[in-house]
Amino acid sequence: MKYVFWGLGILLGLMVALFSLERIAAERVEVVELHTQDENGETVTTRLWIVDDEGYQYLRVGADGSGWFSRLQANGSFEMTRDGVTARYETVLRRDKSDRINDLMQVKYTWGDSLICTLVGSREKSIPIELHPLG
Repeated sequence: MKYVFWGLGILLGLMVALFSLERIAAERVEVVELHTQDENGETVTTRLWIVDDEGYQYLRVGADGSGWFSRLQANGSFEMTRDGVTARYETVLRRDKSDRINDLMQVKYTWGDSLICTLVGSREKSIPIELHPLG
């Protein structure tokens, strides 16, 4: 029985360490706050990575989507806070820039991008989201 508890303790410790490492990887470089509305009109804030290219800001979503991406598509426009400044945007999906945006994310977020890619799967079919400011 002692070995079962040791095994469970080690497994739990590894899970906590992996979760902590993921949080460190996700939050150690620039993170923006995306503010979307859920089906009840409540604001949902999601922390995301962002890169700049050719005068535009880009977010990235995995090919299988996510809750924040579904809310973004359902509402058309949204607010985002970057460097303490909140602005309103609309989006254009830029699948043609997937390799470029993945490369920029890797350069900016380094080992954190690699770690999260390992945890959630390939970035191969991720979708770059180009942000267009609204007046």
